[in-house]
Amino acid sequence: MTLGASLSSDPSPQSGANLLRASSTDVDEHCENLGRWRLSYDQISAGAFKGSFTQLSLPRVEVFREVTSQQVRQYGQLGSDSFGIGLPWQSRGEVNCNGASVTGAQVIACIDAEVDMCTPRGFELRGVVMSARLIAQLAAELDIELPRAVWHQLRVIETDEAAVARLRALLALIHDDPAPAAYADPASCGALEDALLVEIMDMLPTARPCDVGRSAAARKRTVARACEMMLAHDDRPVSILDVCRAVGASPRKLGYCFQEVLGTSPMHYWRAMRLNRVRSDLKRCSDPRAGVYDVAARHGFWHFSQFSVDYKRHFCELPSETLRRARAA
Repeated sequence: MTLGASLSSDPSPQSGANLLRASSTDVDEHCENLGRWRLSYDQISAGAFKGSFTQLSLPRVEVFREVTSQQVRQYGQLGSDSFGIGLPWQSRGEVNCNGASVTGAQVIACIDAEVDMCTPRGFELRGVVMSARLIAQLAAELDIELPRAVWHQLRVIETDEAAVARLRALLALIHDDPAPAAYADPASCGALEDALLVEIMDMLPTARPCDVGRSAAARKRTVARACEMMLAHDDRPVSILDVCRAVGASPRKLGYCFQEVLGTSPMHYWRAMRLNRVRSDLKRCSDPRAGVYDVAARHGFWHFSQFSVDYKRHFCELPSETLRRARAA
């Protein structure tokens, strides 16, 4: 079924749209720019981070565009009672959600669910976020049965290719317009919001979760258990053998699981997570007596010169520079 009519049961919005544009060279600041989204990002790949976030807030729908330069793991929530659908726009590698990679006409859907996905270097994501209640209300009014399997978990979903192409074209028009003067006009905003809702409601009846298979689901569980153990022992070294024993996997198998799910090795991931924790603590350090070594030691870094080398390689600045800038601010 294709919806050719406008979703005009609601009165037209009486206000224009708000347009937010933000950019950052710090992954934590990038997260702060996401507004009400309760997400945390960990930078996995080494190098200077550059990110940008654009959000067009219509009365009932938020349209976003996000660009990140480094490989990151995103986790948290868009917000309670939120529906989100995202289309990978361009990337240098695979996007992984719960053990599934996004390809072709597949999209990422999140309905009142936790977010946990790993994105590659040079990644761009465009999509929309709105109230899950709005989606349920429209589905009831239009006699559309929503796919219940995509609720309460971030999923890769397969859906009608034509509907995805139309939504992609709409998002291109919105974000590639250099002079969005029409966003201040309530009638134009109402028409745009209507067009977005039409395409989304046309897409959802054909949506079905991507079958990742038992092996992919098992790899995701193995990685989740390994990460839980690593972070539980953030303050002291954990050997790969310890982790392998805890999850019941050989070193080769564990490495394969991490590569498939997170695009990196277990040791690189664990080191990156601890470096991210050190950076967060340095940026919040209010004790004038605390030094870089004190913070690093709390996260299991005992070889200070090697830690400094690893930190600079990962974030393109020395840990002392992070601490000095935080105290100056």
